[in-house]
Amino acid sequence: MKPNLKVAIIQSELIWENPVENRKLFDKKINKIKKQVDLVILPEMFSTGFSMNVQNLAEAPEGESFVYLQKWASEKNACVVGSLMIKENKNYYNRLYFVFPDGSYQTYNKRHLFTLAKEEETYTPGKEKSIINFKGWKICPLICYDLRFPVFVRNVENYDLLIFVANWPEIRTDAWDTLLKARAIENMTYTIGVNRVGEDGKGFDYSGHSAIYNTLGQQISNPFNHHTSFTEVIELDAQQQERWRSKFGFLRDRDEFELL
Repeated sequence: MKPNLKVAIIQSELIWENPVENRKLFDKKINKIKKQVDLVILPEMFSTGFSMNVQNLAEAPEGESFVYLQKWASEKNACVVGSLMIKENKNYYNRLYFVFPDGSYQTYNKRHLFTLAKEEETYTPGKEKSIINFKGWKICPLICYDLRFPVFVRNVENYDLLIFVANWPEIRTDAWDTLLKARAIENMTYTIGVNRVGEDGKGFDYSGHSAIYNTLGQQISNPFNHHTSFTEVIELDAQQQERWRSKFGFLRDRDEFELL
């Protein structure tokens, strides 16, 4: 029987292309979490904002921002999740890190690159999902634009928690809200979306709308935390999810397929 999971989501402004100041910002925010939590989730590209300026900002796979993720995970005795721009073997990746309290980690490279912003001209896409095991939970962490692709996201691995870290602009907030809820319902899983707020260096506004949905698509986080920085801690009830999955059985009727 797996335990409940206490999750802290941090919705924040990001200081454009300034890793030093963003690390200081999140250092303060994470240190203010007084409750014991199991998982802390940061927005996409939390050290820079959604930037293509890889020549000046991309870090090594275990660079300084990654070291801060390890530091935070150790200090809070919790896993910490967020994405960074990474250079590896002459390629650039929008890479999500899932860092454990002991400093070990797993990664996921964003598969669906945001062609509207020409992300594909700078970054190399990932190829497959990463399913992470933590305290009996199977967790699927993804990045922003992946939210629009239900075939890739489909719960064929029997995961228990779906996470999206994002820089999702305000102009498409309705899509963000709708798709997060849809992914929770169709995959019968807790679904978390952590987005940023504020304005980036390109003049795009972000309204946040970070949220946590349960297995039935009901929002269990504060529905009014928009356009503001906040940290919220929510406990995910493992047994309630199992009861609903067993009672309704929708996942048993899903199509079988392989994604090529």
